Amino acid sequence: MSRAETAATAGRTGAALPLGRRPQTAAGFLALFRNELHLTFRRMRTKVLLGILAVLPVMIGVVVKLNTDGPRGGGGPSFIAQTTQNGLFLVFTALAVALPVFLPMTVGVVAGDSVAGEAATGTLRYLLVAPAGRTRLLAAKFTAGLVFCLAATAAVAVAALATGAALFPLGEVTLISGDTIGFADALLRAVLVAGVVAASLAGLVAIGLFVSTLTGSGIAAMAATVGLVITVQILDAFPQLDAIRPFLFTHYWLSFSDLLREPMYWDGVLKDLGLQAAYVAVFGAAAWSRFTSRDISA
Repeated sequence: MSRAETAATAGRTGAALPLGRRPQTAAGFLALFRNELHLTFRRMRTKVLLGILAVLPVMIGVVVKLNTDGPRGGGGPSFIAQTTQNGLFLVFTALAVALPVFLPMTVGVVAGDSVAGEAATGTLRYLLVAPAGRTRLLAAKFTAGLVFCLAATAAVAVAALATGAALFPLGEVTLISGDTIGFADALLRAVLVAGVVAASLAGLVAIGLFVSTLTGSGIAAMAATVGLVITVQILDAFPQLDAIRPFLFTHYWLSFSDLLREPMYWDGVLKDLGLQAAYVAVFGAAAWSRFTSRDISA
């Protein structure tokens, strides 16, 4: 039985939702977490978003391949030029293209709908019957959001790796610093870069979760979260705002390129992860404050 059906049954019978009565144990949280994962990934919208992300590297690879085989030969920015020499570099190219726009938009949609979507369908009322379970429920939603970040990033990376292997040669990889490393080492770097990209979206998950607690409309929460991402990206492009740019959650997103050097530069990456942790702390606390005091009749 789905969560909506369970909630509806509880509402008709006057009984409390079983999820709300589970003890505050690790097993209870894991059960709630699995339920959140099921709720997130079974939605057709989520599947479509992941499908779009998987198609993006294919399109990039085909365009680069056609351009390489054309009269102008291989050229363009360094990431794209490197792709023509080694298909593994398509992973880095696709992530560099997806991170500023496509990945944050999909994450913003999922995070923004996490609480507001259930409020709109009426199931949140029954989930909030037991006040002691609100913190656990919010934590489960946030953790499920992080898993979606991993899944979305993996969709781009895996599709890029498969497309790169099909369209371009594989072998030793020349880094943007000019050094050459073996394929196995490059593959490990691709996994590391994908993990950093996924972690870079943690702050956005917390922001989306907070926005989602402010409204009962899933569409409004999704639009506000995605709109905020676009606005912050625009602000980050103005050099006149140098005083605040380092504090914008998007500012260090592309710092993962420093991991494609020999040796790897960690300064930008650590700043990015630290900034994401700060956003998670601030907006996570704000979401908790709002969610734990929310009127269950809303």
